[in-house]
Amino acid sequence: MKKQCMGLINLDKKGNPSINILNYARPLASTPIAGRYRIIDFVLSNMVNSGITNVGIYSREKYRSLTDHLGSGKDWDLSRKKGGLYIFSPENTKYNNSYGFRKGDVYSILANIDYIEKGTEEYILIAPGYMLCSMDYRDAINYHKKSKNDITVIYKHVSDADEEFKGCMTLNMDSSNRVLNIGTNIGVFPSANISMETYIMKRTDFIKCIYKIASLGTHSYFEDYIKSELPNIQVGGFEFKNYLKCINSIQSYANASKDMLHKDVSTELFNSERKIFTKDKSQAPTIYMKNADVRNSLIATGCKIDGTVENCTIFRKVEIGKGAVLKNCVIMQNCKIESDVVLENVIFDKNVHIGKGKKLQGDKEYPMVIEKYQKL
Repeated sequence: MKKQCMGLINLDKKGNPSINILNYARPLASTPIAGRYRIIDFVLSNMVNSGITNVGIYSREKYRSLTDHLGSGKDWDLSRKKGGLYIFSPENTKYNNSYGFRKGDVYSILANIDYIEKGTEEYILIAPGYMLCSMDYRDAINYHKKSKNDITVIYKHVSDADEEFKGCMTLNMDSSNRVLNIGTNIGVFPSANISMETYIMKRTDFIKCIYKIASLGTHSYFEDYIKSELPNIQVGGFEFKNYLKCINSIQSYANASKDMLHKDVSTELFNSERKIFTKDKSQAPTIYMKNADVRNSLIATGCKIDGTVENCTIFRKVEIGKGAVLKNCVIMQNCKIESDVVLENVIFDKNVHIGKGKKLQGDKEYPMVIEKYQKL
């Protein structure tokens, strides 16, 4: 499969998935998760583990933190002479000047379409940055090659669509897995085929589609084009059957963090043969002080803990003082929690400092979020 397929990670998606206060200075894809990773690490690692070594990331805005995290791509073995990792913005390009800074992934891709045109791979796999799973794309690519599909979309059948995956696209398919129509999950019915918004098609066909959509001016998003063309093209579905989470809200982010504390989920995501790669930040081991009591939590390196931590995710270089109690929390890098603090159902962004004896409690379903660099 190596070098037969190029990857495109599309961060300019319809609906503008957002986890609110955590994304004011970063794209959703670079949001920290699971103690040491970013959300984009999962889809990027999936591509690398599937033999895709030419990957372009199309980001519309706020991509400084993304470029800082990904660098040259060496931590994903994508720092190479042929192929490798590329990060694009639609700013200051020929097509941006021609069409204006128009909304929609079609124009973000069009602004840097020469990257795709210069590719030599026969196929292209387009995926979003907020679908979290561990997947080998090779089976789906082989399925597409053997099928007569113009486009293959990867999906998962779920039985909890009334609680999860709200706002995601749903697929109605016939017995041969041909997509008949595409809708939106509004949380009414529990059973649904959730689109992972991951598409496989011939690279040259994708280029033709982008030019066609832009010249007609009928759609701003590639997904809208697929919906309108369903009667005229063959779109098939490939089913993914393992763990999947769509991170498109604070609630889904918090739920994903809780899921990773379960052994079966963490084993599937992190201990399989498909490693999840991330930026290497070597730190000293975490120090557990005399009063430390840690239960069912993910603890990164470089921390100093002298309190109680239960069902939490603690990122690098976090300090937790004596007598502090944390339950069901996500505490990001470089936060300082002084003695006798009580936190429950709280998410701290980076570099938050909370003073001695403070108490914060969010709702179990709607956690309290404190943005970065706050001092409480």
